[in-house]
Amino acid sequence: MKFFDEAKIEVIAGDGGNGAASFRREKYIPRGGPDGGDGGRGGSIWAVADRNLNTLIDYRYTRIFRAQRGENGRGSDCYGKGGEDLELRVPVGTTVTDIGTGELVADLDADGKRALIAQGGEGGLGNLHFKSSTNRAPRQCTPGKEGERRDLRLELKVLADVGLLGQPNAGKSTFIRSVSAARPKVADYPFTTLHPNLGVVRVDSNRSFVIADIPGVIEGAAEGAGLGHQFLRHLQRTRVLLHLVDVAPFDTEADPAKDAKAILQELLKYDEALYRKPRWLVINKIDLVPEEERKARVAALLKGYGKVDRHFVVSAINGDGCREVTFALMDYLEQVKRDENPDSAE
Repeated sequence: MKFFDEAKIEVIAGDGGNGAASFRREKYIPRGGPDGGDGGRGGSIWAVADRNLNTLIDYRYTRIFRAQRGENGRGSDCYGKGGEDLELRVPVGTTVTDIGTGELVADLDADGKRALIAQGGEGGLGNLHFKSSTNRAPRQCTPGKEGERRDLRLELKVLADVGLLGQPNAGKSTFIRSVSAARPKVADYPFTTLHPNLGVVRVDSNRSFVIADIPGVIEGAAEGAGLGHQFLRHLQRTRVLLHLVDVAPFDTEADPAKDAKAILQELLKYDEALYRKPRWLVINKIDLVPEEERKARVAALLKGYGKVDRHFVVSAINGDGCREVTFALMDYLEQVKRDENPDSAE
């Protein structure tokens, strides 16, 4: 199944039914009085998070969603039936934004979470509501109100604890294959990864976390270079970023530290909050550097990169150093959760 993480849809809630203007007509009951019932309310539209979905492909081609209209009121005090609500099921992590106003309508970050995205119209009033001591035969009634109509943008932001950041061919896909059961495509050319991949890293039987790999980011992404900023939204829910840097690039004249700092500038252009997230540096492909040069190469990269929370030296292709990274991440994530929920700590 293709991965779609963005869609634009139009939602149209049901109109309310019209109220009825009717009078009671029975034998031996003259002047029976008004008996027009109210119209039924229009159906509303809800967005519901479903953990069994992982893509917005259902909204790729079907763009307009209408809820049922309420029935009109009738005589004999009969009220119209309300329209049925419409539920749109979306993956967990989907945000719903009003295109016209830019307002965030809903953030569906938990399985089963529901949000009203279009309110159905109220039903009209029948003439029985207008009777009084001075108006015993009212002929007025009100029409049902129109249902809400909105243009919405759906954006999927995957739920992961750790996000991988780096240039194309930095070894992100190889790293996630090394530490989890995920099997993204790996090849010796740029932009092998074309959509986000999630992997579950199991440290032991009862301890695990989710890691997300996104397509590589290059300098100029803000202007549309490469795949641009298209997939950076998938890192916004993570708790820590792993910035993978290739210490032995194909181009011998390339400066890994300079290229890595260029990625950080792209991160800052996209979202300052994302730029401020805890970020660990993972120096990858150390196996391609002669042993006697490794210490100097790593020191030069750290000096050029600048301040970093933590750094690791790994070889994702053979797994060297990866286990230490996963244990450090697990400890960090557990500490963050304890700090967020001190009452739940055992």
